[in-house]
Amino acid sequence: MSNWKAKRFWTDATARPVAGGWGIWLDERQVRTPAKAPMVVPSVALATAIAAEWQAQTGEIDPLSMPLTRAANAAIDKVAVQFDEVAELIAAYGASDLLCYRAEGPEALAARQAAAWDPVLDWAEQRFGAPLNRGTGVVPVSQPVASLDALAREVRSLSNFTLTALHEFVGLSGSLVLGLAVLHGHLAPQRAWQISRIDESWQAELWGVDEEAAEAAERKAAEFMSAHNFLKLIAAST
Repeated sequence: MSNWKAKRFWTDATARPVAGGWGIWLDERQVRTPAKAPMVVPSVALATAIAAEWQAQTGEIDPLSMPLTRAANAAIDKVAVQFDEVAELIAAYGASDLLCYRAEGPEALAARQAAAWDPVLDWAEQRFGAPLNRGTGVVPVSQPVASLDALAREVRSLSNFTLTALHEFVGLSGSLVLGLAVLHGHLAPQRAWQISRIDESWQAELWGVDEEAAEAAERKAAEFMSAHNFLKLIAAST
């Protein structure tokens, strides 16, 4: 097996306007995705930030240090090609949304969940016409079909790039409602991540912090914030 790794060959990484958006160039070579499609993104702000990731590379190229590039690759190579499947996968979280499953006890934990989660569910009901039922324990909670359809329509209305960001929010938090709340600016990403971790925080308060679990949580939190940065850059006009 070859141990060859791509190395920096360019002098300048720049963003340039192209048909359908903005591209990224390494000197006179346009950046392409792993599937060999031209990387074309919807805003100059995102293109400029991706170019900065490439410009920051020294020696061997490190994809892990390029979250915006990886997100753009996903939007072009995966989401655009399998939009319906990705949208269905994300929408399916509505039927088992984290915010709808409450602790049977202790009472203080259930109260903490209700205080943080009920207002977000109320917002979703008002914003999308999608009331969701709450339950306790792990017994599946039946949700109104009309509510799930309304949330699915919202998911399907998104662009490839915006759906890519939502995919990260939902997959990392376990909640479609939280993902949509961040997407629409109802919750700051830091707050959404915090309230998605109520159960874990409670356990840490009781039993102490598990270092390995804490490190994994930090990585996920960074990915959540990176997805929000990607979302902001998509929408930026400059």
